Formats: sequence, structure tokens, C-alpha cells
Amino acid sequence: MQFIKAGEPADSNIFNKLDERKRRLLASGRDVINLSIGTPDFQPDRHVMEAVSRAALDPEQYKYSLTETRALLDAVQDWYSRRYGVQLADEEIMAVCGSQEGIAHVGFAFAGPNDLILAPDPGYPIFSFGPLMTGATVGLYPLRAENNWQLDFADIPEEVASRAKAMVVSYPNNPTASVADRSFYERLVAYAREHQIIILHDNAYSDLLLNGEQGLSFLSIPGAKEVGIEFNSLSKTYNLTGMRVSFALGNREIISRFRAFRSQIDYGMFYPIQAGAVAALTGPQEIVARNRQGYMARRDALCGGLRKIGWDVPDAQGTMFVWARIPERFGSSVEFVLELMEKTGVICVPGSAFGGQGEGYVRFALVVPPERMREAVERIVESGILKG
Repeated sequence: MQFIKAGEPADSNIFNKLDERKRRLLASGRDVINLSIGTPDFQPDRHVMEAVSRAALDPEQYKYSLTETRALLDAVQDWYSRRYGVQLADEEIMAVCGSQEGIAHVGFAFAGPNDLILAPDPGYPIFSFGPLMTGATVGLYPLRAENNWQLDFADIPEEVASRAKAMVVSYPNNPTASVADRSFYERLVAYAREHQIIILHDNAYSDLLLNGEQGLSFLSIPGAKEVGIEFNSLSKTYNLTGMRVSFALGNREIISRFRAFRSQIDYGMFYPIQAGAVAALTGPQEIVARNRQGYMARRDALCGGLRKIGWDVPDAQGTMFVWARIPERFGSSVEFVLELMEKTGVICVPGSAFGGQGEGYVRFALVVPPERMREAVERIVESGILKG
């Protein structure tokens, strides 16, 4: 396992480098197909936008909210009951300004410089950066292709597990697009209980399983509330990324301590945003299946097209991303991404941006229509980049 301590120098942000290169290509007149950032291009439902608009016209809605409205708590409780079979009390729910903000700050509720927090490699960067901000040490547990990118508990030495304070887990997984089944979560809860580890589960993509299965909640596992919390977001499910609506859910003590910390840095979620969240959760739900079908069509166009031209890219099992091994002739994922961008105008993210175990892979975001995906495939084959 690799360990990272607070204060150690971090690599420069590859996303910024890609954006700079993209702007140069656009300025030169090139047509760019940007598959790097996971920002949905699907539209929100109109009834959600109207709920936000109505609330925004009421001057009373511009005061500090401080906490969740009764309507929002009821909506979240109904959502988790009907969708996941999980019953939540008021004290087990807290709204946060997106899962990224929540994961960035939750460690301050229980961790500090003498603590160890485990995070996945490869993993979304905030899974490590958040704990590092508390001064804690981060231990990176490896995810491997041969294990379908699922955590193998045997990869965590016993002496590491015995001193770990918390563990970040995320399925469906960004960046690898892998999923985990109920038996995995049952082992996770048992492992957390045995080693007294707090589980922080990111569940942002449970409604974007692309393998025909139904996503589940970590909290649906017996005993899960005793060992951790889950973050769930409206961003991808309802196309509300800019609204920044997510929830920390589960263990009452963790939620209470997290709320006490956030009360020092935040005055609650803007009332019109809460109104929009209520409308999304309680209104028509056709958007959920529509989004899933839309991402599946894009995945099939990209992954199926790339396989036809000789690049063996597996179908994503979940999320809005595709995870692909780079052609063997390239020495690094960054080298491949930069050459791909220059030759084709297609932008993806090097796997090394997500950790050492991600080297040799790239991540594509399914953020353009199928016909644009097919165009990306055509550019790739015409460029000859796969053959050298």
C-alpha cells in the first residue's frame, strides 16, 4: 500500500492542463470532442426548474436556511424508502453542497493528524484530498483489473486495518465504471465492524447501472448504519450538477458531528435549491430511466465502435464513464492522451490522474450524443494512433 501524508507536494492538476490544451485547439479552429469532464448535457425536468423559479421569486426564501426544510426531509425519507428500502430518521439526514463538498469536509468531524484514512487507488481525487486536509495520513488500497476493480480486503495488511479510522468506498466506481453487489457490501460491513472502521460510501451513480441491474444503497445492508454513512447526489440522476444537491445519510453520531462542523462554515442550503430538490424527488421519475437509456446508447456507440476498430474497450457496467486500457506502444497514459488530443481533437483523462493503479488506462465521459461518439471513433481510426 502507498501512504500519503498531509503537506506532501501534489501533482499539478491534469484537468487544468487538458483545459489549457483544449482552449489552444479551439483558438486554432479545431473541432474538439471533449470527453474529459463528467458534466451531463441532458436537461433537467421542467417541473424542477419551475419549482426553483417560483421559490426564487419569494423574498422570504433569501434568508439563512440553517437546516433542511420539513418538505426536503420528507422527500429524502420517501426517496430512500421507495428506492432502496431504507428507513431514515431526521437525525440521519443532512444536506450538503454536492458530494464533493461533503466528502471534502466530513473528515473534520472525526479525524486529525494522528489518524489514518483509507481511500481507493484508482479513485476520484477528493477521496484522498479531503482526508489530507484534516492532517490525516491516507493509505491507498489498490483496485485491480483482475478483481473487476473491487476492493480485495486481503490487500489491506492487518496492522493497517487495525489503526485505520475510516475508509472511503465508492460503487458504481468513478473512474473504473465497475459495480459491486450485495455480497460485497455485506463483507464491507462485517470488515468495518471487526476493525472499528468508519465507512464513507459515495453512491452518486446508483441509478446509472448500465448492466441491467438495479443499484443499491450501502445503508440497505443490516448493520451499515452502525459503521458509516453514505453520500447520495441528485447531480447525475436528475441532471442537476450546478445546483449542488447531495446528502450525507446514515450513522446519527457521524451526521451530528458533521453538522456541528459545517455549522461553523455554512449557513445551510438556499431555499429555492431545496424546493428544486423536493420537486425532483417527489415529481415524475421518468427522467431516471431516460438518462440511463441515454448513457447506454452512448456507451454502446463508443465502446462497441472502438472494439470494431481493434481497441478492446469493455462496456462500462455503471456510471457515465468508460475505462479503457491504452495501446501497448505508449509509455504512459498522459503521453497517449496528449497525442490523442493533438491528432483527433478527442479529449479524455489519463488514468494516472486517479492514482498510480490507474496508469495505463484512460477515462472517457459519456457526455455527447451517440452520433458524436461515432465521429470520435472515426477520428481515432483515421488518425492511425492505435497502430503507431
